[in-house]
Order: sequence, then structure tokens, then C-alpha cells
Amino acid sequence: MSNAPRVDFNCDLGEGIGDDAAILPFISSASIACGFHAGSPQTMQATVALCRAHGVAIGAHPAFQDRENFGRTAQDISANDAYALTLYQVAALDGFVRAAGTRMHHVKPHGAFYNQAARDRVLADAIAAALRDYDPGLILYGLAGSALTAAGEALGLQIAHEVFAERRYETDGTLTPRSLPDAGIEDVATAAAQVRQMLLQGTVTARTGEQVPLRADSICLHGDRTDAPAFARGLRAAIESSGFIVQTVERTQ
Repeated sequence: MSNAPRVDFNCDLGEGIGDDAAILPFISSASIACGFHAGSPQTMQATVALCRAHGVAIGAHPAFQDRENFGRTAQDISANDAYALTLYQVAALDGFVRAAGTRMHHVKPHGAFYNQAARDRVLADAIAAALRDYDPGLILYGLAGSALTAAGEALGLQIAHEVFAERRYETDGTLTPRSLPDAGIEDVATAAAQVRQMLLQGTVTARTGEQVPLRADSICLHGDRTDAPAFARGLRAAIESSGFIVQTVERTQ
């Protein structure tokens, strides 16, 4: 076996946008929409089958109940409601995963649910508690160095610190709000350069120019972009040309 370093390459799928089948050959794990921000029982079932066919690890992608805004609008939510929201969606996807004869790998909140939990420890604790109570072996994917990863670690969960290939960062390590015009990276070459920096230097250049340290266990590509297959191909090449092997984070339980 090669001694080369390994990194997970994940993508959000089952959202009814783009060509999931064209993305799957390049990634090692997928987070599947559970019906609240996008998706349906039928797309959940079909996406699980696609992931299984490609040997891609399957995760749940729970979100605020917000189909109108694709789950990207902030909400005021209680800890109990966040717990219930997470548990409901994780269990729903896990039904399809079990019926397909496989095992769920991870949980990664979506959109505003994810970004609020990255800052709000009460919300993060509720999400982590839902995983612990449902299946403590599930890996919690969260923004690198955030309140969400800290909450998971505090409850003894396995954590994957996640970084983003085609999003800009702020100096505190959070993602640049989508309300700003330069929140996203729109060309593969720039995204690939950011990924190489993250992997080889352990930093990202913030929108304002500062170098921000971060830990990259998993690299995320947003699957809802129309050019996601081209990004997936280019980013996979960038990861491998940096000397890394693309491999999902192994569950320890």
C-alpha cells in the first residue's frame, strides 16, 4: 500500500440539479439531500443506488425545511427542533441505505443549517447529540475548526474537518457569505490552486488576503453548480497532482 497521504473528496448530491452520475467517478463520498431543502424519496433511493454502484461512501445532508430558498436562509431554531430536524432526516435516508444493503458513513448539515452550526455551539451540540443518539459511529462532517466539529469531538464522535474548493473564506475561517459578490470561485483553475494550497500548506487565502490555517480531512465540491462535473474532474486531478490519494475517511466504529 502506498504511503502517500489521503484526503476525502466529497460532493452534495441528490439535489435535483446537475448531473450526479457524471460527478460520482471523481469523488469518494457524497452527502445526499434528505427532502427538506431538495430531493424526494425517489431521488434519495436513486442517489443511494448510484453511490453504491460507484463505491462512494454515503452520508445524509440534513437541512432547514426551506425548499423555497434551497436551505440557504438563516432561521431562528431551538436546540430541540434542531435535534429533531437532524434525527428525522438522517433516519429517513438511512432507510434507503439499509434497504440497499449498505451502511451510512457520515452526516453533514446543509447550507444555513451548516453555517449557523459552525458558529452557534448550542445548535452544534443539538446536531451532534442527534448523531450520538442515532448512531454514534457516524462521522460528523463540519467546517474545519468550527463550533460544529468541537461539539462532535466533545460528545466523542468521529469528526471530519471539511474545507471548500470553490468558496472564499473570511479571516476567522468561516465561509464568505453568499450575499457578497465574490463568495464563490467560478473557474476550475482558481479552485484547484486553492485546493493545492490547503493540502500542501495547510492554509487558505482569505478574501481580504490573509493566510488562514485550517485542517483538511475532506474537500467539498457543491454539486448544485451546473459545471460541477468539470470541477470534479479538475479538482480530482489537482488533488492527485499534489501527491494525495483520494479516499474516504474510514469509519472507526
